[in-house]
Amino acid sequence: MTPEMGVYSVWIAWAVSWIAASIWSGRTVKRPAAGSQLAYRALTLLGFVLMFGFVAVAPASHQTRLLDVPGPLAFTARLWTVSDGLGWAMAGVAALGFAFAWWARLYLGRLWSGFVTRKEGHRIVDTGPYALVRHPIYTGIDVASIALVVVKASPIAIAGAILVIAGYWLKARIEERWLRQELGAADYDAYVRRVPMLVPFAPL
Repeated sequence: MTPEMGVYSVWIAWAVSWIAASIWSGRTVKRPAAGSQLAYRALTLLGFVLMFGFVAVAPASHQTRLLDVPGPLAFTARLWTVSDGLGWAMAGVAALGFAFAWWARLYLGRLWSGFVTRKEGHRIVDTGPYALVRHPIYTGIDVASIALVVVKASPIAIAGAILVIAGYWLKARIEERWLRQELGAADYDAYVRRVPMLVPFAPL
């Protein structure tokens, strides 16, 4: 197995387990208008298509400049060489990212949802991974996306990761406005002042 296939395997294992666990969720009691969630869904979907839908190819030679690669191949040509050691390290980084996301999902329990919703018995969770960042699931997926991009090393994969990260950032903003409204502005604002959004230990 190549390191790139190793990273793909980590992604597949996460996706299958994540979808299989989707039944473990409480009853939804309220959700924002569907139209308010279209933008982040479009960004993340397009981002995943760009990251996974194109095979990265090596330029004709190590001396070939990206601009010399003909036509659409320029978007899939590798920008740097990935050693086996770096590739397997990125597989480990992706696994750590998804482990962080799974820690957060297990910590949320039945409060988890794949969309912006209010669940039965919803409350502000501010311990465990949620004491490090306000959206640890998105952080974990973003980390795994960066690991994949390092291995694929192509412009189109980089563009995809940027869209995925932007989509989850937008989703986090929408979710925070919704939870602030639903769970109480004073309590949620206090949480925001204590804990960074996506990057642990980042300045608030």
